[in-house]
Amino acid sequence: MPAASRLPDRLLALLEGKKAAPLDASTLAKRLRVPPSAVSRTLTALEKEGQVARVRQNHWISARSADLVTGTIQFHAKGFAFVVPPDGSADLHIAAEDTGTALHGDLVVARIDRRAGTAPRGRRPSEPDRIRGRILRILERRTAMVVGTLQKTARFFIVIPDDPRFLHNLYVPAPGTEGSPMAEPGDKVVAKLIDWKDRQSNPEGLLVERLGRATDPGIDILSIIRKFDLPSAFPPEALSEAESFPPVELPDRPVGREDLRGDFIITIDPDTARDFDDAISLRELPHGHVEVGVHIADVSHYVKPGSALDHEARKRANSVYLVNGVIPMLPPRLSDGLCSLRPNEQRLTYSAFIRLNPEGKPGATRFTRSVIYSRHRLTYAEALLRLRRPAQDDLDRFLHRAWHFASSLRRQRFAQGSLDLDFPELRILLDPQGRPNRIEKESSDESHQLIEEFMLLANESVARHLNHERRPALYRIHEMPDESRLLEYRELLIAHGVKAGDLTQRGEIQKVLKLLPGRPDGHALKIGLLRSLKRAVYSPKSLGHFGLAKSHYTHFTSPIRRYADLLVHRALAHSKGAPRIEGAALDTLAQHLSRTERTAAEAEQESKKLKLLEYFEMQSGPNPSQTFEAVVTEVTNFGMFVELPDFLLSGLIHVSSIRDDFFSFSPAQRSLRGRRSGKTYRAGTRLRVAVLKIDIQKRQVDFRPA
Repeated sequence: MPAASRLPDRLLALLEGKKAAPLDASTLAKRLRVPPSAVSRTLTALEKEGQVARVRQNHWISARSADLVTGTIQFHAKGFAFVVPPDGSADLHIAAEDTGTALHGDLVVARIDRRAGTAPRGRRPSEPDRIRGRILRILERRTAMVVGTLQKTARFFIVIPDDPRFLHNLYVPAPGTEGSPMAEPGDKVVAKLIDWKDRQSNPEGLLVERLGRATDPGIDILSIIRKFDLPSAFPPEALSEAESFPPVELPDRPVGREDLRGDFIITIDPDTARDFDDAISLRELPHGHVEVGVHIADVSHYVKPGSALDHEARKRANSVYLVNGVIPMLPPRLSDGLCSLRPNEQRLTYSAFIRLNPEGKPGATRFTRSVIYSRHRLTYAEALLRLRRPAQDDLDRFLHRAWHFASSLRRQRFAQGSLDLDFPELRILLDPQGRPNRIEKESSDESHQLIEEFMLLANESVARHLNHERRPALYRIHEMPDESRLLEYRELLIAHGVKAGDLTQRGEIQKVLKLLPGRPDGHALKIGLLRSLKRAVYSPKSLGHFGLAKSHYTHFTSPIRRYADLLVHRALAHSKGAPRIEGAALDTLAQHLSRTERTAAEAEQESKKLKLLEYFEMQSGPNPSQTFEAVVTEVTNFGMFVELPDFLLSGLIHVSSIRDDFFSFSPAQRSLRGRRSGKTYRAGTRLRVAVLKIDIQKRQVDFRPA
């Protein structure tokens, strides 16, 4: 192996250890006998990864040795923040006065404060203490654009950010000056951050775009699109490429593809879906064995490496599903048309075939390019109806047989230690003006689980094959959780009265998950577990998936909406002449896809939360038109936190809003008790509530007993 390829390891060897001293780049270059430029580039990369840190101006040391942590800073609306390291290790609590001039999302260096201290302000009593620190340096300012509302003070124009985690108003020049667009107070605008060096003054910016009046229909979602810098249009070159492909018309004997047009193949998707990228089949074999077929849209046939479509798809990295529609990774001509496995149309696919024995245990696998002709397009509701009734036709019999094997796969998966980390989804329906008019909660039933198990089976089979063949590819990894995070979570469980053993043992986590359904604080505690685990990311190394209890796992089944899946298809095809992405380039791409995935998830959740609060705002006021079932999750001396199970929404009932009695707080029993009536509120108490107040800016809701 060339010396340059081992340079990061050699640098770390010099800088780590108790006796290691800070060294400058020139000294490191001399000791390692490599060019100073190579050392500087490598040190910069290692710094962003959080492995080394710069001290004494141009000297470097192992970050761990110097009690330094590099990571992304995430602010809370109350002012304090957390530094989240890229390796998933324990995050660092930063008090508001120690955040310096960092802004939400910046890449920062913080020093750990080893002094024992009191619990950070703004944290609930039941939350465990955390390691604390303070910001030393900003490595990368990642907050370039700020979306907010333009206002005018006596002397200045300011932009009040929409994001409550952006804690400072932005000073901007008067609209129409210095090249900025015309805008009026009350308009939603986009401002570019220019500089912020002194915490005692406000940051400064420049208006770059007027979005419209804050009350105009659609401006709220457009603000989210701008806030997360999501793409709004495809480049002409990509659209032109997409339009150039002819309809799928293949001869009776297609060359280079397995002809599956005579097989019984179906799709099952949400009723609102427009792109169908996966289909399933089931072929009966002797002695009760079957061959499961998972057929995925062959996006790689259309999107070639180096093309305009490929460049744009890589940049977007994934589709983004906002509450009012999708921002697709591929132009609609492909995502909704040629690549969508619509019924009664020929479609090009990549198929994974996995044999199962009568007990559902996987056996031999094979993978091939294919062509299919889907017989039926079912919604989840239609599939569930057929699964829960006696079989009446061929489609019913197919579904019942498929569910028999899918349920066996599911039982095996949980027996092997897979964690049930699924959450119900909210579906928010909008009227023509973009206002929310109906909210539905979707849970994972047999129809969802059938598709999920077959997709997991295909993803795992492809990952095992690629790893065995040693082909450069991307894997979906979920590393073992940090032991200290699990210890923190165990303390949280105990504070809530939940018995918990050694959570470093997978079986103990499974036991906890079985205890949570039905508990008033079950949803919040399940979210707490998720936060204690590391985040699933993409990696060139097959490091396994902790949550799914799989030693090899990848993403193969959604190339219409995930660029990672497209790369896996290319690796699986092993196309001759296609450029191979490997080494540092593949690692950089994995980081890009992981980062854009997080951005998409944040944007999706924010659009849902915004419309959910808008829905409840319509119910607020002194005489609310609707009341809601709620359950108390925690009681404090100033009130109680409640959750609305049907809406997955939490809020506060302040003690002052309970008008029918005077309530006293009991710290020992964690309860509020009425002096006159004796009525008691504690965790688990169910009640009906009405909306008292909505703060869209802070994304908060206050309730009162109905």
